Amino acid sequence: MNQTLTTTGTLAQAVLPRRGWLANVWVADTLLVVLGSLLVALSAQIRISLLPFSPVPITGQTFGVLLVGSLLGPRLGFLALLLYLLEGVIGLPFFAGGSSGYTHLMGATGGYLISYPLAAALCGWLADRGWDRRFMPAVAVMVLANVLIYAIGATWLGFFVGGFENALLKGVLPFLPGDALKIVLAAIALPGGWQMVKWLRKGE
Repeated sequence: MNQTLTTTGTLAQAVLPRRGWLANVWVADTLLVVLGSLLVALSAQIRISLLPFSPVPITGQTFGVLLVGSLLGPRLGFLALLLYLLEGVIGLPFFAGGSSGYTHLMGATGGYLISYPLAAALCGWLADRGWDRRFMPAVAVMVLANVLIYAIGATWLGFFVGGFENALLKGVLPFLPGDALKIVLAAIALPGGWQMVKWLRKGE
């Protein structure tokens, strides 16, 4: 049984050349994990705050989480998001709006952050099985991952805002339109990436 962290059947693996120093599986996988964490960190800087209406800002984080998980597969996607959380906890300005610190994991938005590695792994697991190669299956991947993020994030948020009903009103419903847009964008980007790979291979 293959004991490496290498993914199979994901877009990142199809694009990444396995030549030179990238032929080493551990080097290639480490690079993908680091790049994945940085992509999520970059997406987290896209932020629209709804305070005082909601303690949870609208950010590009979830777009980055869904995309990274789908690109890297379940294991590397999970590790990339764990690394992202670690980077933010130790003080790098990688959380929403350039924030950082372990208090974010313990605060109102902690549940959303904690859900990210699991959501990335879910996206990666489905992408590994080809769900990211066509629009509608890719939408299904993103919807399932968002449901997971909402379930964990809103349950956690409920302890800070007086119950799960308030958490739905403040931490789920305001974000549905924005997340729907992010789902569509990711579901277009992934099959588009596979189509580009197909075209490039035909030209070789």
